[in-house]
Amino acid sequence: MLTPATYDVRRLGAQLRSELRGTVGDDATAKGLYAVDASNYRVVPDLVVVPADVDDLAAAVLLTAAAGAPVTLRGGGTSMAGNAIGGVVIDASRHVNRIVDIDAAAGTAVVEPGVVLTSLLAAARPHRLTFGADPSSAGRATLGGMIANNACGAHSVAWGTTADNVRSLDVLLADGTRVTVTAGGDRHELITRAGREGELHRQLTGFTDAHEAAIRRGFGRFTRQISGYALHELLPEHGYNVAALLCGSEGGFAATLRATVALTPVPAARVLCVLGFTDSIASAECVPAVLAHRPLTMESINDQLVDRLPGEVRRAAIAAGLPGGRAWVLVEMGGEDLVSATAAAEEMLAALKDSGSPATASLVTEPTAQAVLWRCRTDAAGLATRRADGAEAWGGWEDAAVPPQRLADYLRGLDAIMGRYGLSGASYGHFGEGCMHMRIDFDLLSSEGVAAYRAFVEEATDLVVALGGSVSGEHGDGRARSEMLGRMYGADGLALLAGMKDIWDPARVLNPGVIVDPPALDAGIRHVGPAKDRKLLTLFAYTDDHHDFAQAQRRCVGIGKCRQSAGGVMCPSYQATREEQHSTRGRAHLLWEMLHGDLVTDGWRSTEVRDALDLCLSCKGCLSDCPVNVDMATYKAEFTHHHYAGRPWARPLSHWSMGWLPLWSRVAAKAPKLANRLARGPLVKRLGGIAPQRDIPAFAEQTFTSWFAGRPEREGTRGPVLLWPDSFTDHLAPHVGKAAVEVLEDAGYRVVLPDGPVCCGLTWISTGQLKTARNQLQRSLSRLAPHLDAGIPIVGLEPSCTAALRRDAPELLADDPRAAQAAAAMHTFAEFIVASGWQPPRLHAQALVQTHCHQHAVLGFDADRALMAAAGIAADIPDSGCCGLAGNFGFERGHYEVSQTVGERVLLPAVRKADPTTVVIADGFSCRTQIAHGTPRRAVHLAELLAQGVRAQRSINC
Repeated sequence: MLTPATYDVRRLGAQLRSELRGTVGDDATAKGLYAVDASNYRVVPDLVVVPADVDDLAAAVLLTAAAGAPVTLRGGGTSMAGNAIGGVVIDASRHVNRIVDIDAAAGTAVVEPGVVLTSLLAAARPHRLTFGADPSSAGRATLGGMIANNACGAHSVAWGTTADNVRSLDVLLADGTRVTVTAGGDRHELITRAGREGELHRQLTGFTDAHEAAIRRGFGRFTRQISGYALHELLPEHGYNVAALLCGSEGGFAATLRATVALTPVPAARVLCVLGFTDSIASAECVPAVLAHRPLTMESINDQLVDRLPGEVRRAAIAAGLPGGRAWVLVEMGGEDLVSATAAAEEMLAALKDSGSPATASLVTEPTAQAVLWRCRTDAAGLATRRADGAEAWGGWEDAAVPPQRLADYLRGLDAIMGRYGLSGASYGHFGEGCMHMRIDFDLLSSEGVAAYRAFVEEATDLVVALGGSVSGEHGDGRARSEMLGRMYGADGLALLAGMKDIWDPARVLNPGVIVDPPALDAGIRHVGPAKDRKLLTLFAYTDDHHDFAQAQRRCVGIGKCRQSAGGVMCPSYQATREEQHSTRGRAHLLWEMLHGDLVTDGWRSTEVRDALDLCLSCKGCLSDCPVNVDMATYKAEFTHHHYAGRPWARPLSHWSMGWLPLWSRVAAKAPKLANRLARGPLVKRLGGIAPQRDIPAFAEQTFTSWFAGRPEREGTRGPVLLWPDSFTDHLAPHVGKAAVEVLEDAGYRVVLPDGPVCCGLTWISTGQLKTARNQLQRSLSRLAPHLDAGIPIVGLEPSCTAALRRDAPELLADDPRAAQAAAAMHTFAEFIVASGWQPPRLHAQALVQTHCHQHAVLGFDADRALMAAAGIAADIPDSGCCGLAGNFGFERGHYEVSQTVGERVLLPAVRKADPTTVVIADGFSCRTQIAHGTPRRAVHLAELLAQGVRAQRSINC
């Protein structure tokens, strides 16, 4: 949605650039990155400001407001209702993110608005304290955004909303006045203060006194009445809590510069009860009985959500204690120790059993198992966006709440409305407070579908109002619900909201159009535009997206899990740079803008998209870590192919060196000593576009395949297995291949190799040379054909090559059944060995293990864990994510610093700290190379370690 500004944008941009130390963007990249949040809406901003610190933030707000421009304060960009888009977007998350102080004795923290919640939680954890409101978006939600929305979370049933946990706010009004508002104060003293501060309090107290009865009647009826403004917080019984009034005002009253928040003691022990029911309505009927036992949490999920979990996670959840049923309630109970927490849980379960509810139940005390079950809930917002059959589902009616005792009635009524409209949805939410989140399969791609969506929202709003509920129970009103406030509060209530807005922001420049004077809820929905109609010819098939590149780009709904600052595999480039442009979400937004075409106008030739994809490591972490399974590595390969199509001279030099590594490796095998001598010189690096800081790995004196060809053929008792001789193993690490042969033969197999050179095409895929990759794969499949026809299993040693054959090959060669056949025959080394039942030698070793990104994203790591356990290897597997080298990425000129920053995040420090007797295991050649480059240690493939054990056992037996 592009709308002309009513002020001089160019003049304001120039003024902001001259007076701020942060950045001011008005280009297509900046606008495209911030045109959407995690909602269905798109409003292109006029400017994007990233202030350098708090003073810069204050100056940006003041200058923008003085120009009469709309001020849109943005935190993590995870708003699901279109709460923070359009106008002049001011992003505090990049730099205004200091934790100023933690006072453990007082139980408070002082934070800047850009602090991500998990950062605060980590800082409070050593003091056994936490922040009471903990939304599932904690890894990217900022405190400023949580204050603006009055965020809640799983534990708000026990510890309250954000408003309940804010002690004071230092804020800036649109006219430049800085004031501190508190959670309670002497209103009689406050109205005597001088200047604008005293005037503000006189207006607030006068407003409250004049409308006290109406406020008490319409506002603050139950804890999750988030819609509108929290006018009831000014009433005498709430202690004139102006700080709480600002919570949930969605940036429409003032800009938060600093907040003092309360920290809650963490229970010494927690246990999790998982209750299973036949349906969501039955589960909702247990709410009053559970609440009587004062749970810490009471969260819900349904079977549609569980069905969308990755298979590995779903199996882990069942093993962890997910009982039978079609709807589940997760109830957490706390205590001074495990005994008291368990007793509280058992008492609650006994009471439920006496009442005939639930159908099934499990009590989970082990923290790791609890974490597995909680992932079913925390990933819900993303998982729910796709039905199990691949159909799309959306927010838009994802946040209504009713008093908990009316929850079952609400679900019955909502089911009836959805039935009339032919809709379905996955549900999850905060049952303990009557708040239900949903993603519903609305048709938001056509004007007729949007009209039906609007009619549905109107009916659903009337249902909620009839039950005494709120159209928003957590996410705020934004563009999605503000128009419905008239149905909820009536004309008199709307007048109260407008009157309060005018006290704080008489010019109505702070986040205009939200809560007061809203646009229509069906205006600005981004999916209706031209992006959906772009039917591009692509090399990958996009099977999971109905062969539609545009649908693939709709996977990202802005949840922002890729913006987590620590932990997980996704997204390494964001964790290194903290730039939205270099997050999975940022890249996805720009790819979508490329399809939409009004901001990013050059299609496949877009420099904006190219630059955003430049720091993508193609780690595929998003394929598994992202709840909606965005596959940015594939999108990058696709885009890069088209971007350089017909102009090979424009490609980076590294595409010709690293991209063609399999070919150059075969050439180097003719004279490896000469090749290595040349590779050590600066000329080859310069001509190959390789970072001067990197040492090019040495080519082996003898390739693995030539070694194998020269050894006598050995028969096995268990039949043949084909060992895939990837380029890395063959030319750079033949010792890994030799070790694998030793283990496989000890397990009783006859090892065979393909009849000639083969390649998975990985290096051509990662550099976007997809036609060459496809040709290489077709030649390789021809050589594999006799083995595939004979049903011979294939074992891969290099995770990235194995993943390419298992996932990329069927997508590039969707019309070739041999690609699917090869993918089905492909096993990782650990998978094959574990399935064979071979008993490895007991090594009694301590190991630090780096999981390859493609193991995490495509192949899985369960077999590796099982094999190491069977071999007596005590494995420490840090949550290190990508090693940072990522194949060609870390070798390319211009990527070295980011590559090292990623490696230094977890992996390299962990290797340096490891005891010298600890073995470092890394199956990926890139991982081993990065470890060798950044530490004095040498990492080994798991096959090497097992082969050592085989040799040791053989020598003992001899």
